[in-house]
Amino acid sequence: MGGDGGMGRGKMRKRNGKEWGEPGGGAGRDKGAAGGPQYPEPEGGGGWPGLSPPGPQEPSLYTVKALLVLDSLGQRLLAKYYDSTFPTAKEQSAFERSIFMQSQRAGGEVASMQGLTVVYRSSGDLCFYVVGGGQENELMLLSVLTCLLDALGHLLQKEVEKRWLLDNMEGMFLVVDEIVDRGVILESDPQQVVQRLSLRVPEPAPYGFVLFDYLSGSSEQKDSGNSHK
Repeated sequence: MGGDGGMGRGKMRKRNGKEWGEPGGGAGRDKGAAGGPQYPEPEGGGGWPGLSPPGPQEPSLYTVKALLVLDSLGQRLLAKYYDSTFPTAKEQSAFERSIFMQSQRAGGEVASMQGLTVVYRSSGDLCFYVVGGGQENELMLLSVLTCLLDALGHLLQKEVEKRWLLDNMEGMFLVVDEIVDRGVILESDPQQVVQRLSLRVPEPAPYGFVLFDYLSGSSEQKDSGNSHK
């Protein structure tokens, strides 16, 4: 009888071991003996109660879902959507209103909104947003945001405000395209962005804005010409 009682307790431990695991990987051995898949157990033999162990996420180059610039009233100046998360203009407009209201109430620069990771920063009377997936690296999104603001500030040589960007909308789109292309981060160094844009100025295009006057050095040429007169 005593031996049978010991065997009964041993079986109970095995049955519990299948659900909760035992030190030394008891649950993993039971599953292996049954011919099922073997999963690594968490540290301490805690097992995976009722759940399969999570698999590693596949890394993706498509980091940025959207890049937005809104004014102090939440009106759009620029919006670039890089996937089908918000496929219609109505959904995009509703999303922009939502994150604008939430960012005005919340402090800091990072927030989780509608299952997405959103980093944002104000500059003058503008709000800049970079949107990524719910599990996206916040530091990577912040690097995009910082690069965009620093590049625009360097090129404009002024505080980044609505009135200056309205005069340089073509330039702002070019800056964005140098940093992110179809959701992939191309550059996070503002100096490299400025350098690449300066190489594009000689191309024949109607970019006669303050931004490109600075890049081409036309302002200095005009000043030198006036001094000779």
